[in-house]
Amino acid sequence: MSLDSDQSPPSSRDWFFPSPSFIHPTSASRAAAPPYRSFSALSSPIKKSKPYVPEAASSSSLQRPFPRRDPKYAGIRRRVGFTTDFERTAKPDVLETHLVEKTAAGKRSKVGSRERSRGVQKWAIIAALLVTCFSSLLQKNFSLHNQVRHLEEKLFQFSIKLQACTSLNLVDLTNMTPQDSHHTPSKSLKNSALILSVALLSLPLLIFKYIDYVSRSRRSLENISLSKQLAYQVDVFLSLHPYAKPIALLLATLLLICLGGLALFGVTDDSLTDSLWLSWTYVADSGNHTNSVGFGLKLVSVSISFGGMLIFAMMLGLVSDAISEKFDSLRKGRSEVIEKNHTLILGWSDKLGSLLNQLAIANESLGGGMVVVMAERDKEEMEIDIAKMEFDFKGTSVICRSGSPLILADLKKVSVSKARAVIVLAEDGNADQSDARALRTVLSLTGVKEGLRGHIVVELSDLDNEVLVKLVGGDLVETVVAHDVIGRLMIQCARQPGLAQIWEDILGFENCEFYIKPWPQLDGMQFDDVLISFPDAIPCGVKVASSGGKIILNPEDSYILQEGDEILVIAEDDDTYAPAALPMVKDASFINIMRSARKPQKILLCGWRRDIDDMIVVLDAFLAPGSELWMFNSVPEKEREKKLIDGGLDIRRLVNISLVDREGNAVIRRHLESLPLESFDSILILADESVEDSAIQADSRSLATLLLIRDIQAKRLPCRESFVTHLHRGSFSQGSWIGEMQQASDKSVIISEILDPRTKNLLSMSKISDYVLSNELVSMALAMVAEDSQINNVLEELFAEESVQGNEMHIRQADLYLHEEEELSFYEIMLRARQRREIVIGYRLSTAERAVINPPGKSERRKWSSKDVFVVIAEKE
Repeated sequence: MSLDSDQSPPSSRDWFFPSPSFIHPTSASRAAAPPYRSFSALSSPIKKSKPYVPEAASSSSLQRPFPRRDPKYAGIRRRVGFTTDFERTAKPDVLETHLVEKTAAGKRSKVGSRERSRGVQKWAIIAALLVTCFSSLLQKNFSLHNQVRHLEEKLFQFSIKLQACTSLNLVDLTNMTPQDSHHTPSKSLKNSALILSVALLSLPLLIFKYIDYVSRSRRSLENISLSKQLAYQVDVFLSLHPYAKPIALLLATLLLICLGGLALFGVTDDSLTDSLWLSWTYVADSGNHTNSVGFGLKLVSVSISFGGMLIFAMMLGLVSDAISEKFDSLRKGRSEVIEKNHTLILGWSDKLGSLLNQLAIANESLGGGMVVVMAERDKEEMEIDIAKMEFDFKGTSVICRSGSPLILADLKKVSVSKARAVIVLAEDGNADQSDARALRTVLSLTGVKEGLRGHIVVELSDLDNEVLVKLVGGDLVETVVAHDVIGRLMIQCARQPGLAQIWEDILGFENCEFYIKPWPQLDGMQFDDVLISFPDAIPCGVKVASSGGKIILNPEDSYILQEGDEILVIAEDDDTYAPAALPMVKDASFINIMRSARKPQKILLCGWRRDIDDMIVVLDAFLAPGSELWMFNSVPEKEREKKLIDGGLDIRRLVNISLVDREGNAVIRRHLESLPLESFDSILILADESVEDSAIQADSRSLATLLLIRDIQAKRLPCRESFVTHLHRGSFSQGSWIGEMQQASDKSVIISEILDPRTKNLLSMSKISDYVLSNELVSMALAMVAEDSQINNVLEELFAEESVQGNEMHIRQADLYLHEEEELSFYEIMLRARQRREIVIGYRLSTAERAVINPPGKSERRKWSSKDVFVVIAEKE
């Protein structure tokens, strides 16, 4: 309506429900007038408009512009729901006729489908009216906005012309056009941009609808719908491309900015670049749309801001997931270890604690080292278990990673190619399965493309599998057979009590251990002179360069060191010894060259091990002819021979020993009392095969058997009233049960196979058994071989059975080298021992409980007792 009209514009209600006057042609022509006056009328004063009076209330409203019963308007009234004055004031006959018609119509409407169709038509008409009204409002708003913009442009042009007239009177105003007007986009271009943005926005909806329609149509013909195939392709794309989600988010952001820029270009006067920048500000900050003016601009800005909030929420989700995934990867030990010259441990077992302790002691002189542990366990659990270990790491760092040693990717993750040593631990449980897994691990290690810088140390459970592992690994592999080492060590300790403590000192890094190093200044010197050239070490052998690096233990005195030879010594650390000038040593005369003859022994084996057949073979080689080996366990006697034969033992080939079988339970007292326990020279208590998988149960069984045997022996000893407490063994009072057991221990030797290091304190306090700490000794051997693979050859020779030519550790009585109270230096004793082709490496005084290996002050003279003992490396007897 024109501003000059005398009536006010209709209310908002009249836009949706127009009165008949708005449908009248005259009223329609008035409504079609432009809402604003022309530009020429802006200068004229605006007349005061008259109050708006509805036409229905005027006096002329009684004269209807069209008949009251015009059929073309009656349908609209019925559908919309209006009632005319005629219907309200109709005469009775007309009402009756109308009632009849309604009755007939009611009868026809009994069909349910027609009722529903009328309701649908009614709501459709209402929806159409609402959409039409909303569209007219939107179009009206855009039209008004365009008119205002057009007026602003004209006003700007006239203002420029006015300024030009003021400054330059000779300028032709008609030829002047503002420069900015050329840059103003045309109205059609803006409308096209607006339509394009709406079309692009509705395009995905149409595509999804089409896919759904095609999927429904093909569902009867195919088993897999198109929508599922599309979802599968998207899933595959996201799985194969790790950066698919960020790229999709970036594309969605760019698409929103472009669509928003096109929409803003259509509803504003800005250029396309400014519209795109404005769209980006709406996406980045949802609060920028608060300054928008106009319905169209507000609608577009709110839509862009809403899309920006969604994209920002998705971006936060992606960033949060990426950070959580990274921290979760670090927590679970999936990150790569960037180290070199580190020690890598593959697997997890009870020996890990002792192994880490030995490696920490070995690296102490270097200021600490780096140890990486990879096992098929959770990283946090491994770190918690390592933190519970009660020892000082001495600067060594332990890094845990979760992974399988059978997967090359996991091996690469721990920098296996740069490790200086790789230790493969045996699993707890079945020996064959453990060795099979160790074999597969060696295959994986040999398959590393980059190669291995260091050597591989493999712990095996069965001696029969050693050949196969060495065949696969070649020269890179060094094996340590745990059961074989412990079995041989137990046999040596049974023959020579106290040897377990000596082996514990030599194998561990806490005291003295084996080292190999070249000393060029000693080339051309005989070995007997080399023996006394190291004040802080004891030479034990030579690594002969001319023999391909073969290590010779206890060589002849006349051997002359050649160029390239290396010397094997026992020292505290690799940097604590060096050769010095030859000391002045008095040449002592030899006093006793005769070796004591071996006597027959009576030995008891309590328990059953899977490698007991190998132990029987070693005992047959060590013991003198006429010896007896009693076997007491819960295995039926009929099955023992079959198991021994299956293990490769031929009983008829035993030369020095005879087997005596007894069946019983080693933890039941009446079964043990049936044995002549007081008559045995040595008793070996084995970790029984039935409880071998549990260290605590095996140690509990061994400890119970030990206490029962000692108690039975103590009660069977004669003259119990004459027990004397040995002060050097402890402070237990006379007549106490531990004192009785200590007295019984002087009559026989009991060697217990102990798996748990915590049981060590119980046995060391009671002094009733010369124990063997099996897991700790194996860990010491693994650590020593890991530090220097050449030491494994030395240990194999020292642990080898009697039938193999070589050397072994012995404990000798002092009267073989000196007289009672004779004053000699340690160097002089070493030279006397060389006359027997022996190397003295330490001693134990009669008043001491532990032996001293590589003693200091070797040139100092002192008095010795015939009850003292010396630890020597000598040829096998």
